[in-house]
Amino acid sequence: MLFSSLTFLYFFLPAVLVLYFLVLLLCGGRSIRPANLVLLLASLVFYAWGEPVYVFLMAGQTFAAWLFGLIIERFRGARAGKTAFALSCALTLSGLLFFKYSDFFLSNFAALTSSPIRLLGLALPLGISFYSFQILSYTIDLYRGKTAVQRDFFAFAAYVMLFPQLVAGPIVRYADVAAELGGRKHDWAGFSAGARRFVLGLGKKVLLANVLGELVAAYHGSAEQSLLFAWLYAVAYALHIYFDFSGYSDMAIGLGAIFGFHFLENFDYPLVSRSITEFWRRWHISLSSWLRDYVYIPLGGNRVALGRWILNTLAVWMLTGFWHGAGWNFILWGLYFGLLLLAEKFFVGRLIEKLPRFFGHFYALFIVSLSWMLFDAQGLGESFAGFTVLLGFGARALAGPESLYALRNYALPLLIGAVGCTPYPRLWAQRLQKSRLAPAMPFLEGAFIAALLLLVTAYLVDGSFNPFIYFRF
Repeated sequence: MLFSSLTFLYFFLPAVLVLYFLVLLLCGGRSIRPANLVLLLASLVFYAWGEPVYVFLMAGQTFAAWLFGLIIERFRGARAGKTAFALSCALTLSGLLFFKYSDFFLSNFAALTSSPIRLLGLALPLGISFYSFQILSYTIDLYRGKTAVQRDFFAFAAYVMLFPQLVAGPIVRYADVAAELGGRKHDWAGFSAGARRFVLGLGKKVLLANVLGELVAAYHGSAEQSLLFAWLYAVAYALHIYFDFSGYSDMAIGLGAIFGFHFLENFDYPLVSRSITEFWRRWHISLSSWLRDYVYIPLGGNRVALGRWILNTLAVWMLTGFWHGAGWNFILWGLYFGLLLLAEKFFVGRLIEKLPRFFGHFYALFIVSLSWMLFDAQGLGESFAGFTVLLGFGARALAGPESLYALRNYALPLLIGAVGCTPYPRLWAQRLQKSRLAPAMPFLEGAFIAALLLLVTAYLVDGSFNPFIYFRF
């Protein structure tokens, strides 16, 4: 079930809200446990809507992690506790490796040995990359003594399966919401702020990401190999994936606020970056920080010899790419950024700082735009062909009829997207808050949110293009 679907917006979510706040009202604030149970049941329905079989896999992994957590706490420092920790991590990772990567390993083994191996062809469980990392964060932090054990299974299951961020993040660490699982504040200010954030994210997803996704699909379906079309695609895809994923993160953060949770930000205007280092401080923050704290630092981080540090960096970035998908193009995509980050650390970063700000922005956007040719390709051959066209070597013409048609039809959403990915809309809204219109701003803001929701609804009723790209991962 997509957040950007009429079923979710006008049936599932209203029903959950009514039941959730009715239970809170009946409990009178005495206990948050019944409200957690409502969220857990709603999350199971939400997941089972699209994955009726794999919901048992998720529930089984959740129960096992909770049980192992109790053993880790009970036998802390003893062999039994260490064994429970190892088994918990192995079980969580085995599910991710089996369902997401088994065919990748089998196909590569078959290619190397020329063996006729039959691939498993397993469907990827929705959100397994996200909820596996959330389980691991709890297990590792508990083992390290950085968080307390959760003895209430329903509270722990609500954390793992919480539907606002279940299938596409952001990756929420247990330590960040542990207190709110035991008791949280509900008020009109939090509810309204959450609803506003949700609708804004919904607008980004449906009215910008989906529309730009149509241009991306048109490029893939075209035989025209012009320089203009390649760059229209590169720009459109960069904006498409940003508004798609950041819009989903906005919706997840907004829903969390409605239910009293405070999820950390996942994007901070990454497309205004002046370097690749800055880009990855702003893009998919929850994944970058997770890999830093649970992989990079345990490997020794930068407190090791130079050669080992370079290997650590490349290993983490290879894992970053591999997390996104089971393909060599994803691995190379991660290594591509790893090598660029190393180059910036050694000499490119100092050079960029000495140049005008415009050059840094152009450099970062150019490098990131090139990277999507690896990320979005179906294989290395397609990636290479895309690179050659983008750089002009493989282009058959500067422009063609399809690219000119696409430019005319998508110029406005491209322009809106280019402005919308910057902090300027937020700054303009803040200036209005301090202007003569300040007394009317609550009404104007409410009218804008209502109009945006109405426009999104009209778009969805029309049955237009409405995928969600991170369901692939």
